[in-house]
Amino acid sequence: MSFRTLPAALATLLLGAAIGLTACEDDDQPSTVTTGKINFEFENVVGSQALVIGDAYSTLAGEQITVSKFNYILSNFQFTKTDGTVWAEPESYHLVKQSDTNSRKFAIEGVPFDTYTKVTFTIGVDSARNMAGAQTGALAPNNDMYWGWVSGYIFLKLEGTSPQSTSNGVYSYHVGGFRKPYVSMRTVSPALPTGVASLQVTASQSPELHLKADVQRVFAGPHPVSLRQMSGTGHGADSSGVKLAINYAAGMFRIDHVHNGD
Repeated sequence: MSFRTLPAALATLLLGAAIGLTACEDDDQPSTVTTGKINFEFENVVGSQALVIGDAYSTLAGEQITVSKFNYILSNFQFTKTDGTVWAEPESYHLVKQSDTNSRKFAIEGVPFDTYTKVTFTIGVDSARNMAGAQTGALAPNNDMYWGWVSGYIFLKLEGTSPQSTSNGVYSYHVGGFRKPYVSMRTVSPALPTGVASLQVTASQSPELHLKADVQRVFAGPHPVSLRQMSGTGHGADSSGVKLAINYAAGMFRIDHVHNGD
């Protein structure tokens, strides 16, 4: 006998019971969640001191500086598993600003449950996005990290004052460029801290990585910079910006410690 041949009230009752039984069966199904997240927190520093806008510091060469602006774009986050395979964050662009506390913390979602032994990211923006023009989110033009006149992104911006600067006591470093010979994108893989062999992403664990970004490493590295000789970069990609990129890629970022996030 079909529902059509039953009295209307009885058919409605039986249909409701069937739907309820199906719902209960669905509720009993095991969870299919297979991804978690990895949290990041960035602390900008000058050597061993926390960076505070307007405070006085010294470079490793002994020149005095204050910092009025320190911004950088990080992209293409990748996580290497113990078997050597890599998971990459899609749409991976994050803007960190010293002046914006909220920007210094973010989570990368959708990370497959697994064990990861290496973290890799790029300081800068890939050529495809540079050529696509100003966009949204971390790449929005009102973030003060876009050269409208050359249609390209500024990867790192460091501004401030110094009595050693020959440009009226100020310095201004704007690093960008994705075309040869001035390619300033740099990919880094800061080591996990001593005692941390891997990152576990599970249903109950969301690791938090605390990284320090050292302003001193913009001035020091393979191409040491003196404010007496270089108080700024050109208005666009140039060789001075590439030198700074080589410097900060060599040691600006360090994973200071990791919380398991149980």
